[in-house]
Amino acid sequence: MAYAVFEIPTGAMGDRLGARVVLTRIVAWWSAFTAFTGMVSSLGPLLAVRFLFGAGEAGAFPNASIVVARWFPAARRATVSGVNLMAGQLGGALAPFVVLPIQQRWGWRTAFFVLGAMGVVWAAVWYAWYRDDPPEGEAETAGVSRSRHHAAFPWREAFRSGTVWALMGLAFCYIYVYTFFQSWLHTFLVKGRGFTEGALLLSSAPYVLAILANLAGGVVSDGLCRRWDPRTGRRAVGAGSLAAASACAAAAYVSRDPWWTLAWLSLCYGAITFQQPGVFGVCLDIGRHRAGAMVGLMNTASQAGGFIGSVAYGYIVGLTGSYDAPFVPMAAVLAAGALLWARVDASRPLPE
Repeated sequence: MAYAVFEIPTGAMGDRLGARVVLTRIVAWWSAFTAFTGMVSSLGPLLAVRFLFGAGEAGAFPNASIVVARWFPAARRATVSGVNLMAGQLGGALAPFVVLPIQQRWGWRTAFFVLGAMGVVWAAVWYAWYRDDPPEGEAETAGVSRSRHHAAFPWREAFRSGTVWALMGLAFCYIYVYTFFQSWLHTFLVKGRGFTEGALLLSSAPYVLAILANLAGGVVSDGLCRRWDPRTGRRAVGAGSLAAASACAAAAYVSRDPWWTLAWLSLCYGAITFQQPGVFGVCLDIGRHRAGAMVGLMNTASQAGGFIGSVAYGYIVGLTGSYDAPFVPMAAVLAAGALLWARVDASRPLPE
């Protein structure tokens, strides 16, 4: 919740101050509160620390998008966004290999101290190396502007835009399901399909597929925009991917074979992550010099979907007694997201 609340202010801050300063603050802040997590010894302080962690982490993706907008041409926006998203998936996949040996050797608290220290090192290197504006020659070659814009984000025009509302709606829909894979997948595989603890090693399949899908989805989205136009190219990838994800969620619901269920879920997650770079691409297409605020607005809606989805899964299981029942609304919201993509027009940017 803290992450969602602070997405827009921190994204807008990056638009004004630049991603160099704001991303340094974000990573230094979350690194400090990662270390503080290893120090707490009761529930109340833990909740306070994690709330402040989320508040500080907010704005990371919006400010990363500012970097993309300022350093890369429009024809590569989804591709580079896909690289960022892919790196996030890769970090999540590698984290157990870093954390578990530390926990086993020195205890769980030490893992938080080590990760906090790694973040401080990254923040120092980033601040020393990165510059908000590319050199003049590189900027002209890439077709990006070096001028700094301080005008406020056009909130009134944004909330009158059908594209902005559709973008927020479809982000809500796909993150509603995306969160299942972050929060409930292992529980479902064990209790809903009888996976053993050893077999759960294969539950990494969705994440491996997502790494490839994030990268490929950005390349395909940009390629179709160049071949057709931004409106058609972004829509085709987005609507087609979420429609496929909806069908895969429905297939997982009716499948009773554990391995086929895992396969359908992997394809569902892969389809969701395939269209994800295009979502960020649209934010940059229409937000332009206000990429931070626009991505923050989209991400706020998406985190609302994630919060509701992570809570709803448990309640639906409790009410129905079935670990399969939540797949019905999941398939439905993915289908709704596919329909909302048809309302997105990436060729109509917000006014300056």
